[in-house]
Amino acid sequence: MKAILCKAFGPPRTLVYEETSDPVPGADEVLISVHACAANFPDTLTIEGKYQVVTQPPFSPGSELAGVISEVGANVSNFRPGDRVIAIPGHGGFAELLVTRPEKLVRLPDGVAMDEAASLMVTYGTTHYALQDRARMQPGETLLVLGASGGTGLAAIELGKLMGARVIAGASSGEKLAICREHGADEVINYSQEDMRERLRELTEGRGVDVIYDPVGGELAEPALRAMAWNGRFLVIGFASGQIPANLALLKGCAIIGVNYPALQTHEKARYDALSEELVGWLAEGRIKPRISARYPLEDGVRALIDLAERRAVGKIVVLTEAGQNPA
Repeated sequence: MKAILCKAFGPPRTLVYEETSDPVPGADEVLISVHACAANFPDTLTIEGKYQVVTQPPFSPGSELAGVISEVGANVSNFRPGDRVIAIPGHGGFAELLVTRPEKLVRLPDGVAMDEAASLMVTYGTTHYALQDRARMQPGETLLVLGASGGTGLAAIELGKLMGARVIAGASSGEKLAICREHGADEVINYSQEDMRERLRELTEGRGVDVIYDPVGGELAEPALRAMAWNGRFLVIGFASGQIPANLALLKGCAIIGVNYPALQTHEKARYDALSEELVGWLAEGRIKPRISARYPLEDGVRALIDLAERRAVGKIVVLTEAGQNPA
């Protein structure tokens, strides 16, 4: 099979595209013909050995994908060859074939595009769990989304609206904010030009925001937290740098909540499955639609991670294998 490989830790440009041996599933595993694999920012950390879970080279990056099962192990009874699936293996998706375990799979209904399916679980899955279970967001509440033009941010806008929230999107340019509007944001803040704390006070008539969705961290966290409503919830989705002053949580009477979506699969598998089923159903019904800003063939897939590392992505970037470009 052909694959993009990380043979030693380094930036995206050190990855190689080459022929490698086909993987063989064990008795408790399945073999998937990969059609599409989304690129996510954690992939750029994984290939440099900087992610919270270190994967030792050689390996193929790519943590979420969609494809068709081509072979199942002797002990696998709940899936069969020909089944369409989404897989969240952690790595290995930038390849034509992937071996993984059945518990890493989500069934994919007929008629759902593979590239959209591959763009679902990391961003929308994380956001779905964050808003519904961790924040317990209610209809009529106000949701602030930081880094709102990225894949995770756009997912938060769409799901926030679907759950009945008033959504305020924050981004760094007018172009990015226009995209946020397209995805349903009620209000927008250009935090490269506006005082975010003061603007939030204006938009909420001094009350503050109920839920803050922060996939970025860094310098925006503190002014956002200062605009929090009483009993608000600050969702820590990602954290690149900086720190959150603990005294603000005390003064605001708010909760700072960590969101570890991959751990949900380990600790609460039944809940993970129920959320996944609901999310895939919304995708099949057209109630949510991932924004895919670029599609690269597998041989050019390194460009997807370069785009992410250089912060050029708006929405999702997907890598397509030959099977994904020419489905049967």
